[in-house]
Amino acid sequence: MLNIAIDGYVGSGKSTLAHALAKRLNLKVLDTGAIYRSITCFYQEKFGNLVSGDLVEEFVKDLEVKVEFKGENQIVFVNGKDYVNRIRQEEISVLTSELAPYISIRNKVLSVQRKFAKEYDCVIEGRDIGTVVLPKANFKFFITASEKTRAERRYCQIKDKQKVSLEQILQDLQIRDYNDTHRKIAPLVPAKDSIILDTTDLTLEQTVEKCLEIIKEK
Repeated sequence: MLNIAIDGYVGSGKSTLAHALAKRLNLKVLDTGAIYRSITCFYQEKFGNLVSGDLVEEFVKDLEVKVEFKGENQIVFVNGKDYVNRIRQEEISVLTSELAPYISIRNKVLSVQRKFAKEYDCVIEGRDIGTVVLPKANFKFFITASEKTRAERRYCQIKDKQKVSLEQILQDLQIRDYNDTHRKIAPLVPAKDSIILDTTDLTLEQTVEKCLEIIKEK
């Protein structure tokens, strides 16, 4: 199987890159963030925004996650429900960064990810793909960009759907960066053999071409 791992910071462009690479290489793509976000939507329905170890352990006991595709569109079902219309809301993004470090939730997502990688030639993106999920991936890319650039990208992505300021986006991004890089389990770090790409001054097409060049060389 051909497995490509893409990790990186929020707003770095890793999701867009994953889909672009998958299209160019005729691979399946798994949006890990959408899985975590969908789980968060279900959690919020049950417990609101209160997060504690006891609540998470109770929550995971009956948690069922399935990934299906309609054409190229990935749909995540959590206990039979589809949350595609809510997963990009900023409050879900922030709550997800609080829930994601819990090992019981990570193990649930890990089983989905590894099953997918065994069944398909694919691109999987997230924050611990190269280090934990697919340590033997054929290619590993770690995507980053400046805080300002990432905040602006995120703002352009959601400004027409949500009432949120660029300043709030930047603040939330900084919180999520801290949570992602300081969690005890599977923190956001490049794998030792990752290829690090700073996309601050790169267009999507330029980033895609760089990755394709590296893949073709190897």
